[in-house]
Amino acid sequence: MTDADQTGGREYEPAAAHNFPDERLNAILPDLLSDPEITTYLEAQNVNAVTRKGYNDHGTKHVEIVRNRALNLYDLLKGGEVGFNGARDQDLDEADEPVIIALAATLHDIGHVVHRDEHVYYSIPLAADLLDRLLPEFGFYDASEAVRMKAEVLHAILCHHTEEDPLTTEAGVIRVADALDMERGRSRIPYEKGGRGINTLSSQAIESVSLRPGDGSPVLVEIEMVNAAGVYQVDNLLKAKLDGSGLENHIRIVAVNTKAEDRLVERIEL
Repeated sequence: MTDADQTGGREYEPAAAHNFPDERLNAILPDLLSDPEITTYLEAQNVNAVTRKGYNDHGTKHVEIVRNRALNLYDLLKGGEVGFNGARDQDLDEADEPVIIALAATLHDIGHVVHRDEHVYYSIPLAADLLDRLLPEFGFYDASEAVRMKAEVLHAILCHHTEEDPLTTEAGVIRVADALDMERGRSRIPYEKGGRGINTLSSQAIESVSLRPGDGSPVLVEIEMVNAAGVYQVDNLLKAKLDGSGLENHIRIVAVNTKAEDRLVERIEL
């Protein structure tokens, strides 16, 4: 059993055994996580989303969760022999697939510094500038490879938005992982400030999310709800991200309401 199995896919463990070549990813992660420009973006992007608009978290913690779940989702899919085409179509290495995923997960929401509305389209030029600096600094990519990596990362960032269709499996992973950050901690700030919108209330209803190898599918996503409001997160938000992701046939989602006195909705399966 891998560390990801034991933790329900909540954290990516560089030292664990993985179903993919991980040396390149593990080499770049420390620089990615400590880069001062990126860390400032992740803090600043929550101002419009949370402070000014009262939405759920879109900052540092959200990005950390999305990146971890994206990498663990990728690991489970690779273990289930699901094919990935983003790096391959660009004549890049298999080892570049998780780097694309990690970069896209980290930078997918930085457009919030401009505005919450249409933020995905602002994320593209901001991420492009960061990638122009980061990719050469990693030391793995020549000029041509850096351009191709940049193209794949930007495509994955764009397609976390449900209006855009993922053309790569890597982009599908980012799209689904974004929706897997649904537990109650994400809505803590707006809830404590009195926010009672459907996004806040439905997130408060989600106790836990775990990713494990499935029986009959590469991935089983298990969601524990404590009241029926969690249905909105599962059936409206997560289902919308899964549909059109290209991963519909590879991920099974089971949500169970564990609170005995609230049985309006007991179980949802996608």
